[in-house]
Amino acid sequence: MRVTGGLVLIGGSTASGKSALALALAERTGGAIVNADSVQLYRDLPILTARPPAAELARAEHHLYGILEAHEASSVAAWLARLRPVLAGLEAQRRPAILTGGTGLYFKALLEGLPAIPEIPPGLRAGLRADPAPAEALHARLARLDPLLAARLEPGDRQRILRGLEVVLATGRKLTDWQGDPPVRPPLPGPRVGIALLPPADLVLPRIERRLDAMLEQGVLAELAAFRARTGDRPTMLSGADGVAELGAHLDGRIDLAEARRLTVIKVRRYAKRQRTFFRGQLAGTLEPHPVAVGPDNLDALAAALLEGLRDAT
Repeated sequence: MRVTGGLVLIGGSTASGKSALALALAERTGGAIVNADSVQLYRDLPILTARPPAAELARAEHHLYGILEAHEASSVAAWLARLRPVLAGLEAQRRPAILTGGTGLYFKALLEGLPAIPEIPPGLRAGLRADPAPAEALHARLARLDPLLAARLEPGDRQRILRGLEVVLATGRKLTDWQGDPPVRPPLPGPRVGIALLPPADLVLPRIERRLDAMLEQGVLAELAAFRARTGDRPTMLSGADGVAELGAHLDGRIDLAEARRLTVIKVRRYAKRQRTFFRGQLAGTLEPHPVAVGPDNLDALAAALLEGLRDAT
């Protein structure tokens, strides 16, 4: 059934079937799928980051997948800047945009806006990203410049620490001060409907395990080994991705594959828990929470419900 324009938001936890639902909607409506997952912006590690495979990419138009190199920094604001022309183009074509992913901050920024922080000079950003100092040392530097932000961040959260440093160094103003300003919300196409797939832990755990086993069968270890050979010891924007450290420890001979698998499952399970908390707490008013995962038994019903909601919102 062809739908004229609009925006469908499909968020939720990892391994909940978001991509399958988005693809079903794209095929039913003639719409395009737009990425809202921070690690799937990157070209490297397509298996490990669960990027849609070639067969799915061929079935519907996809945007903002695999567009960055591993060393290229990104941010919520940068994602929004890339998203705006995509949404405008689809709106001009009167085709629905089906935005899907698990990065809750992307949805929150899209729906509620962001502080109007000026663009960071590329040279400053590149210099910070090339700094060989460990994340803990960068965290200590941030604590001197923006102690409130540093207190909110884990000492190993290199990406967000660097974001805080670049903002205060470029603007002379702390990121926490910018965040206190009224947000600027981007224009959104209408009508709009949203859902958050939030299966409970006992349902999502076996799905996480099956997906990791499928990744191993598809050659994720060879993929990661090749990536590590290219990047060496340099930190990249994918260094913290689920499985990179755990499977990397196996490639280094420090743990066996069974232990690497166990540790990866634990890390992904904890990430899924944080996603459930974020989507329920931060986005419950705009993305209707559903404690289900997408499967053959409910795919059609979920797709039909979203299409009905889109029509009702018109």
